[in-house]
Amino acid sequence: MHGEYGGVVPELASRDHIRRLLPLIRQIFAEAGLTLQDLDAIAYTRGPGLAGALLVGASVAAALGFALKVPVLGIHHLEGHLLSPLLSDPAPAFPFVALLVSGGHTQLMEVTGLGQYRLLGETVDDAAGEAFDKTAKLLGLGYPGGPALSRLADEFSRTGQFVRFELPRPMLHSGDFNFSFSGLKTAVLTLVNKHEMTPQTRGAIAQAFQEAAVEVLTEKSLAALAKTGLTQLVVAGGVGANRQLRSNLDRRAEGIGATVYYPKLEFCTDNGAMIAFAGAMRMESGLESGETESLKPGGFTINARWDLEMQETGQDA
Repeated sequence: MHGEYGGVVPELASRDHIRRLLPLIRQIFAEAGLTLQDLDAIAYTRGPGLAGALLVGASVAAALGFALKVPVLGIHHLEGHLLSPLLSDPAPAFPFVALLVSGGHTQLMEVTGLGQYRLLGETVDDAAGEAFDKTAKLLGLGYPGGPALSRLADEFSRTGQFVRFELPRPMLHSGDFNFSFSGLKTAVLTLVNKHEMTPQTRGAIAQAFQEAAVEVLTEKSLAALAKTGLTQLVVAGGVGANRQLRSNLDRRAEGIGATVYYPKLEFCTDNGAMIAFAGAMRMESGLESGETESLKPGGFTINARWDLEMQETGQDA
């Protein structure tokens, strides 16, 4: 639906959410052999994200919670990603460093416990996943292009081709934990304008881009481990599914005695399980995020912009 426009169209996304959400709920409960009365609580994504799409989920969650008289918890989207590796076995234990790397966010966080998150660094422009998608578009790979670019880069690497391009590693030696991917995307544009886009050239550019992005993400993550003195790294978000990133992080972490944890591939991109899991953890710990909406008819909250460190107050970034 969004591919025709080369990116997500907020109004189309919101309308599609309205059309799909209730039938999806019925389908999931039927497959699980459960009813709404089996629910102890409802967790929904309160933010950050597209306001219209968030409103659809929040309004349905609040209505169900009010009707069923169960708590309704608004969960931070990034907290869902950050905690998703805890669904795997083995799972990390607090404390750890988290690399949140997706289409909308690239951040390094120090995590000392549930709800205890300290931002170490973040992207100053494009997120890594956004840069993957934009680079894929420059190479004519369509939308969403990140996974397609990774496949092309991996296929080209396996061919043993000798055609190679070198791309910059932005902020690799900046001395902090911030990222920048806009310049990397611009360097790709320069190559695209300079060379004929044969399949071989596309593959070589995809490989060069992936190598540059992965090196920056890897080195910054290891530097964050060294700075904090921690030995566990959690990688979450859609780009966390990238095979070269996983391979590089595993190899480099082993060399310094650290361990890297990833969510299962189906939990890397946005999913409901991570939000439900974060909600369950908060219920069990007694740490409910912001306000509990269940007994407030006509009242529910979203935060289109929401700093993870500010989530306990519910304040916008």
